[in-house]
Amino acid sequence: MKVKTKALCAALSVIVTFASVACSGKPEAEESSGAKNDNSASGSTFDYADAVLGKDFTDITADLKITTNRTDLIEDAPDSRDFQDYIREFNEMYPNVTITYEGITSYDDDMTTRLTSNDWGDICCIPSTVAKSELSTYFEPIGELSQLGNNYRFVEKAAYSGTVYGIPSTGNVQGIVYNKRIFSEAGVETIPETTAEFLEALQKISENTDAIPLYTNYAAGWALTAWDNYIGSCATGNSAFKNQILPHADAPFSDRGDGTGPYAVYKLLYDAVDLKLTEDDPTTTDWESSKSRINSGEIAAMVLGSWAVPQMQEAGNSPEDIGYMPFPITVNGKRYTSASADYCYGVNKNISDDEKTAAMLYIKYLTEKSGYAFDNGGVPIVRGESYPEVLESFSGVEMITDDPALEGEEDLFNIVSNDSEMSLDADPTHIARVIEAASTGSEDFEDIIADWNERWKDAQDRNGIEIY
Repeated sequence: MKVKTKALCAALSVIVTFASVACSGKPEAEESSGAKNDNSASGSTFDYADAVLGKDFTDITADLKITTNRTDLIEDAPDSRDFQDYIREFNEMYPNVTITYEGITSYDDDMTTRLTSNDWGDICCIPSTVAKSELSTYFEPIGELSQLGNNYRFVEKAAYSGTVYGIPSTGNVQGIVYNKRIFSEAGVETIPETTAEFLEALQKISENTDAIPLYTNYAAGWALTAWDNYIGSCATGNSAFKNQILPHADAPFSDRGDGTGPYAVYKLLYDAVDLKLTEDDPTTTDWESSKSRINSGEIAAMVLGSWAVPQMQEAGNSPEDIGYMPFPITVNGKRYTSASADYCYGVNKNISDDEKTAAMLYIKYLTEKSGYAFDNGGVPIVRGESYPEVLESFSGVEMITDDPALEGEEDLFNIVSNDSEMSLDADPTHIARVIEAASTGSEDFEDIIADWNERWKDAQDRNGIEIY
């Protein structure tokens, strides 16, 4: 199960019209309190930014089904709030809205198929496989990007041609989950700032403790795509790299010679496996048990987004041992981390107006009032809200949000990525290849890089994309 939730999306603040009021022949209904309660299917207008939770549309009646990748939060989450807690709190304001969740383990794969059926529910976490140009095919518009971005972070993730179709549930900061006690016992006294220093730390852990230095979670598949999240701002310090530069780049995976860029990210994984600083057999890794094992100190580190921290803390008796460090790359003497939206909540465009209104209200509650992002160690969606304590270790590290693609090039990254069969951020095959090559000696890392560069160039050529 991919809990990539710590961080889901950020947007909101414009007018969303669900239906015309013209047929009613009367002005928009308002009670003396100013609350909006015109909930009829023929005349409901919803302004996402200005709607007041617990005051507006309090008479709304709807049944909502939500599909989520957070299978761990459906109910009975140990030592933390789960979705049932959020539903109960929401129902104190909106008692006539019934909400049910369906958790999906292989989320992107299953939801990509289900979206085409129009039978997936009312709210979903928008799969990463959906091209931006296709957002309007499945999802209700929420507002204008230029307006929503003033109050909310990461709003551009699920936006196309200036319109927002999804609200981020939380934001993720990219770093490494680690066991502070094990690092200390191994004699690692400072947080590594380069890949070489990180490998040295893993070597000390291997020599001085019984812990697995770096756990790959190879068998989980989806967990491997986390490595793609570090090749942009984290590895380059350039917010334009991933969405604007990479689609046009010539041989983008090549060694820069200074320990930065995509090459350095993937080479770190290759070297860790090659030096026997990971689990003995990658095929035997287990996602669920890895949480308790890093909590107890059997595992020292895992490369995952900040969303994973609360899960590791709650998985055992030593939550105080779980820490989160920046990814070990320094660019011209400075460290950077990428902050980005996790999955974004999208509303089914084919449901009734009342259901759309109720769905928007619930999304607004989740992102503005529930504390979901804070509970899960993520960056809050609303600008100005406090960061969780786990991110305090990133003091002195510049937090960068990747710039959106240039206008007219919104799908360019996905086009090149998918046509090259790299499928960055979505398909773990290329990451698994690195692990397999290093563990078996079947391929040299430079050969893999040469192949990736060739695939990238061929995809650019086939799609007539300028290379520079």
